[in-house]
Amino acid sequence: MDSPQADILIIGAGIVGLATAYQLLQRFPGQKLCILEKEAEPAMHQTGHNSGVLHSGIYYKPGSYKAKNCREGKALMEEFCERENVAYEICGKVIVALDEGELPAMQRIYQRGLENGVDCSVISREQLREIEPHAAGIRAIQVPEAGIVSYPQVCTRLAQRITENGGRILYHARVRRMRQQAKHTVVCTTQGDFEAAVVVNCAGLHNDRVTKMSGATPPARIVPFRGEYYELKDNAKHLCKHLIYPVPDPNFPFLGVHFTRMIDGSVECGPNAVLALAREGYTWGNINLRDLAGTFSYPGFWKLIAKHWQSGMGEMHRSLSRKAFTRALARLMPEIRQSHLHKAPAGVRAQALMPDGSMLDDFLYKESGGVVNVCNAPSPAATSSLAIGNAIVERIAPRLKA
Repeated sequence: MDSPQADILIIGAGIVGLATAYQLLQRFPGQKLCILEKEAEPAMHQTGHNSGVLHSGIYYKPGSYKAKNCREGKALMEEFCERENVAYEICGKVIVALDEGELPAMQRIYQRGLENGVDCSVISREQLREIEPHAAGIRAIQVPEAGIVSYPQVCTRLAQRITENGGRILYHARVRRMRQQAKHTVVCTTQGDFEAAVVVNCAGLHNDRVTKMSGATPPARIVPFRGEYYELKDNAKHLCKHLIYPVPDPNFPFLGVHFTRMIDGSVECGPNAVLALAREGYTWGNINLRDLAGTFSYPGFWKLIAKHWQSGMGEMHRSLSRKAFTRALARLMPEIRQSHLHKAPAGVRAQALMPDGSMLDDFLYKESGGVVNVCNAPSPAATSSLAIGNAIVERIAPRLKA
């Protein structure tokens, strides 16, 4: 069959792909743009299982893409929500030090926040109790500008604006392979072949495989980690007023369990982080042998395990024991009991893992011919998505017709 023509193809209708398409059509109206999405609707994976936090950028190394994109992206996301009447709330957050040993790490986070331009302050135990009466802690960082939003709702509105501006979103279009031609890239999918001058890979959990299809060598392997959550029952929601986070363990690459008030009024507790048995493995019963083989055959995975096996065993224990999960939550909120919790949907994080076992912690792009591969878009990618979209537009702008 003849290949349908397009100026721009975007692979993936998660929030990064949609935000990129939106920003492209804002800057280059009239471009023939098509998003290829393998699912039946947008935001089905990482975006749709997101905790919904508008991150402030307090944790990230000053000068990093993470810090820059988070600060710019948060402002752009708030402007978008205001303009598009998408509900969001600047509810504030506290990062709690539970004992004297956590104060130096807390102070380092605070200094990073100041360097990144975050509105934050160190508060006493008494001030913490005024904000979060049920939280433990001897001191805390208060971050008044942190917020909450529904990213699936953001994606619904982005998709509407994209199609209104002439873009197209094609569902059930799983990418099978690509081939480079003189001036175009042909992307072969389950819905036919598509030819475009520019292709942007925003495939999230599968971005390394799509990068390989483009002819580039992926710099890292995607290893999926499942984030498991509980939700507070109605009789316990009063225990959390805003967002309550621990001081993260510098020896472990995840933030630790925390309490997140959602835009719909619910309160999530978690996540616990365990290896997922599939890239879309939202439960222990979701097993994909190809994904498992890719993880277990990768030397970087075993180097990671060798370094973090003790923490990993603790995460596994909490995954299998509600009692153990409750104990972890009770460190932040002593009144929590197992009876206050019921299971909430899990998410899967696309962790980019380097061959030496280190976790790629910042945004990374790799180009191959006419393809721009987003090889890593870690948290806070949802907060940062409109800024990431702008960065991708800058990369491909010289190839586009004004």
